[in-house]
Order: sequence, then structure tokens, then C-alpha cells
Amino acid sequence: MGKIMLRQMKENQSGVITAVRVRGELGQRIRDMGLVPGTAVTVCGRAPLYDPVALKVMGFTLTLRNNEADHIEVEVE
Repeated sequence: MGKIMLRQMKENQSGVITAVRVRGELGQRIRDMGLVPGTAVTVCGRAPLYDPVALKVMGFTLTLRNNEADHIEVEVE
């Protein structure tokens, strides 16, 4: 198991968020979406140009832009 940024995860890969590496308004917005340390995430798919990325989080699907995913550190399985 290793730590990578969420943007680097491959389709159908799962992991657990270990840190949100941004502060301020963007960091708060990411946390408000439920993306906090300890949360399990799975990459469901990507748009044709790889932006945005679709995630399965706590039983629902969430999409993030790559510039948001760049700030989320994940420990992959």
C-alpha cells in the first residue's frame, strides 16, 4: 500500500483518504463534500479528456475536477 494523490488513481481503484492538502475556501469545500481523512473512495470513471473524475464515496457518486483531486492524498489498497 502506498500514498498517492487522488488524481493519480486508476479506474476501479480503491483507497482511504489520509489528508486534504489545501486550506482556505477550496479545502473547506472539499471537506464539506465528505472527503475527510478516513473516508473510503473508489474511482468509478473519468470523462473522455480525464477531467472530471467520478468517485464512489459513502454510497453516492461524486465528481471532482482534477485541480481539486490534486489536493487529496489517498492510501491505495
